[in-house]
This record gives sequence, structure tokens and C-alpha cells, in this order.
Amino acid sequence: MRATVVVLLLALALAGCSIDVVPSSGVPASPPTAGDVPAEASIVQVDNTIDSAPGPDDQETRSGDERTAVSITNEFWNRWFDDQGLRYVPPEVAGGYVGTSGPSCAGEPSVPGNAYYCPSGNFLAWDENLMRAGYTQIGDAWVYLVIAHEWGHAIQAQLPERFVSQAVELQADCLAGAALQGAAQEGLVRIEPGDDEEIAQTLAAVADDYPWTDESSHGNARQRTAAFQQGVSDGVEGCLRM
Repeated sequence: MRATVVVLLLALALAGCSIDVVPSSGVPASPPTAGDVPAEASIVQVDNTIDSAPGPDDQETRSGDERTAVSITNEFWNRWFDDQGLRYVPPEVAGGYVGTSGPSCAGEPSVPGNAYYCPSGNFLAWDENLMRAGYTQIGDAWVYLVIAHEWGHAIQAQLPERFVSQAVELQADCLAGAALQGAAQEGLVRIEPGDDEEIAQTLAAVADDYPWTDESSHGNARQRTAAFQQGVSDGVEGCLRM
């Protein structure tokens, strides 16, 4: 079964790279569900690189990418917190929903076309229509970006307040870049040269199409790619200085 992270959207729009991931073992086809994150983070081994470009959506492959993105992001943060001598509490994964069928957060219903982290419940969820749209316009990288970004909000919730930027969405993009680049450095994903211009153009094209990409709350394409690149270049510490 193919599961790849390709053209790491925001991140490598700046780094001029793409990220490809191929687990050494099969990835379950079902989407992540609540409680999917294990008590101890699992390690995703990298095999060869498989090219994956925007194209028709495949539910089985996309679900596999979602599970792999959860695994490598969780693994990176588990290691980072351990290196700092800090306790890490991974968020639960409520998985995908459609429209308003997602879990509520503090009494607020889920929003169509959105992905979100719920602080009160320490969980993250996403609309599968959002994932599908990005998957067909950008590729699997979209899935990894969305999940790593929302995981960034979960990390913000565990940081001392002085390290949380007022630009919380851009800092989450930065933390996503740091996590995915860090995962690559730790051998969880493979980074190879890619087409950054096409990614930047695609991001700009969907900037106002969905709540998750709304410029008024998340920043414009230039700001988001710059924040992501800061995480790629400077790591987590660079994001904590925002």
C-alpha cells in the first residue's frame, strides 16, 4: 500500500524541497479515530521514495497518509519533550468528520471545511472534505501539513505562556515546519528536492476557500510559508522566539 508525504506544502515551499514518506510496514486504511495515538510513540521507518502528485483522491491512500502523519508527528514531539526533560501529553485524535458531524469543543460544533485543536478536550479533528480538497490540488503533503499544524496548537497548550506567540496560527505553522523537518533529520521521513513555486501558487489559490486557510485568521500565503520556513530552518527554538 502506498503512503507518501509529497511536496511538503508550506514547509518546503520555502525550503525548496519535498518530503516523501513510505512506511516499511502497511498502514491501516481506516482514518484515525479517537485514542489512535499510542502511549508510546511508534517509529515509522523509511523505505524508498514514491512520487506522488496532485490527482484523483483515493480514500484508502489518504487514510493511510493521515495515520502516518499522526505517527511521525507524535514521535517527533515525544522525543523533543524527552530531550528537554519535560512531560509530554499527546493529544487524542478524533479523526475525520464531514460537515458538522465532528466532535464539539467547549459546546461549539465542528465547522465544515476546517481542522482544529480543542484545548478543553486535548484532541484534534479535521473535515475529510478539507483533506480531500487539498489532496487533489496539492498532494499528500497537504495531509501532513494540516495534522502537523493542529498538533502545533496542542504543543502551544503545553508550553509556558511566555513561549506562546500572539500570532498563534503562524507559530503553529512554524512548529509544523520544525516537527516535519525534525522528523526528517531523525529518519522518520525523507526530504528530496521539489518544486516550491508550484506549492506556493497552490497555497495562494486555496487561501480563502476554507476556514482552515482563511487569511484573516491564519495569515496570507507569504506569511504562512515564512513561518513554516522559520521552523524548518531554526527548529522548535526558533518558533519559541516568535
